[in-house]
Amino acid sequence: MLKSILSISGKPGLFKLVSGAKNMIIVESLVDGKRFPSHQRDKVISLADIAMYTETTEVPLREVLEKVKTLENGAQASVDPKADPKVLREWFAKVLPDFDRDRVYPTDIKKLVQWYNLLVKSGNDDFSEKEEETTEE
Repeated sequence: MLKSILSISGKPGLFKLVSGAKNMIIVESLVDGKRFPSHQRDKVISLADIAMYTETTEVPLREVLEKVKTLENGAQASVDPKADPKVLREWFAKVLPDFDRDRVYPTDIKKLVQWYNLLVKSGNDDFSEKEEETTEE
């Protein structure tokens, strides 16, 4: 599910991939449902390609979102994304206790909270990894 959810640099919110064309993709905003093209020059990244730093390794965003969902019992995050950086770090320590305090900035946590809330609100809160079957010929 997270492979089709995109973040576009310079545009607020998250977007669902609708279709692709030669030099652009068509995306739909999860906030208001409006569709528009995103061109090749836009920096687009799939949420499936994002990871958070820990002291030992990187944890895929899918796993972090699943831990947030477990902590919040499937509801929206109990912390305000505009909260004080200290409050955000304390909340995130409950989600991912061994996160790298030097490389995970308060702005990263703020974005995580905003994205999580948006995904829950839009009904895209299935963060489990789906096994894709491959057929061998």
